[in-house]
Amino acid sequence: MNDTPAPLFSTSGGDVAARVDGLARAVEATAGRLDAALVEEGDTVVRRAGDRLRLASDRTVVALAGATGSGKSSLFNAVAGIELSAVGVRRPTTSWAMAVAWGESGTRDLLEWMGIPERQQMSLTSPLGLVPDDTNLDGLVLLDLPDHDSTEVSHHLEVDRLVQYADVLVWVLDPQKYADAAIHERYLRPLARHAGVTMVVLNQIDKLPPEKWDGTLQDVRRLLAEDGLSGVPVIAVSALRGDGVDDFKRALVRKIRDKQAAGMRTGADVEHVAKAFEQISGDAPAIGLTDSDREQLVATLADAAGVSAVADTAEKTLVSQAVSATTWPPLRLVGRSKAPAGGDASAVRALGGDALGARVQRPAVDVAVRDVAEKASIGLTPPWVQSMRRAVVVPNHDLADVLDQAMARTGLGLDRTPAWWSVVKVVQWAVLGVTVAGLLWVLALAGAEATGSASAPTIAGVWVPVYLAVGGLVVGLVLALLTTVAAKSSASRRAHGVDDALRATIADVTQQRVLAPVDSELAAYEQARRGIAVALGRNV
Repeated sequence: MNDTPAPLFSTSGGDVAARVDGLARAVEATAGRLDAALVEEGDTVVRRAGDRLRLASDRTVVALAGATGSGKSSLFNAVAGIELSAVGVRRPTTSWAMAVAWGESGTRDLLEWMGIPERQQMSLTSPLGLVPDDTNLDGLVLLDLPDHDSTEVSHHLEVDRLVQYADVLVWVLDPQKYADAAIHERYLRPLARHAGVTMVVLNQIDKLPPEKWDGTLQDVRRLLAEDGLSGVPVIAVSALRGDGVDDFKRALVRKIRDKQAAGMRTGADVEHVAKAFEQISGDAPAIGLTDSDREQLVATLADAAGVSAVADTAEKTLVSQAVSATTWPPLRLVGRSKAPAGGDASAVRALGGDALGARVQRPAVDVAVRDVAEKASIGLTPPWVQSMRRAVVVPNHDLADVLDQAMARTGLGLDRTPAWWSVVKVVQWAVLGVTVAGLLWVLALAGAEATGSASAPTIAGVWVPVYLAVGGLVVGLVLALLTTVAAKSSASRRAHGVDDALRATIADVTQQRVLAPVDSELAAYEQARRGIAVALGRNV
């Protein structure tokens, strides 16, 4: 049977979809077990990545981000070929995100998912034959983000939000503020993992003398390398004069036609979160519990519950009852006179009722549960060890009481009287009757003999009543001996049945209350471990 779960996302997403699926399974397995903030972050990445894989996979979303005055909106307009985003004195800071899409197929749903209002959307079509193939932007969705250095908090939040949705991030810098710590520390450095889908545009290059262009570009690349973005394309442009704009378009076309930007962005997000999960969750296979460990736990709880002592008591009680019911009546009377009042009946009631549960030793049960939880946690990281304790130890503080009640409800069948007891009892009373009749006859003959009128049948010269009296006595004693042997054998079998029934009850409770939660935690760990490995692109 194939135990591999079905993918959560369409397989059309290829390896990226499989990695998102792996992270989704890790998130599912760790919910309520690992750090809540990390699990929530993982869930957010899964949902966003899953939506992106389903929506307009043939579209590439490029976001222009930058500071006030960097010329970001001018570049946006230059790429679009028309003035869509207000610039200069009419809008000194970009207050909202603008979007322009080349082509309409699937774009509306994509922009709606990104939270771009319809009034801030525009669609264009590259005129056939009028746009060179290397600058044809069909398939592009270009965003002009709010200024990241705006004094409005809402602008910061909007930039932070939309940066998470973009397939390609283009950071627009200007010669005066390209070294500003705000963009490097707040955005570029934290997003170094997205180097493969990051571009940098040094705008307003026309404000520098041509002889300083190369030096400035080298300084920009140096700062990017310090941010962990070594090798990121850096393109010099002048949005107002048009210098380098076609070079920038060509770079965008390469991203569009490569059709890997969305996957690379999603894959980078998934990998980043998956590594954080692995650091906390671990990657080593769980050792778990062996069959011997499980059997030993049941045996330990059975000992704590005094099952063997109950079975021994049951055996002794059953033997006593059987002997009392089947032995020769005179011997029964002698034994009853020596026994405490109601002894056998009280013992049976105790074995079959609530008094049975009082035998369970709470400290021994608690220690056994803690020990098995610790053994099952060997090799796990601290968060999983704590999760195991929460799932196994904490809920079982009342396990001794549960075992008490379960054992008390177990049908031991000790109050059932075997049919052979009644048969033997009838025979013994009959034998006693023969013995008494023989004795009375002998006494009567003895008295008659004194008067000389005794007359009785004989066998071999001995009165038949003597045979009856002696024979009855011998048969009664021998039958009592045989029934005692039979009673012990029967009691032993029934005591084994009591032992088996109680151990089966304890095994059921142990499986439900202890072993099932252990297995659930180990299964969750294994699901998380495998999901993390898949999210990181490893074979499992």
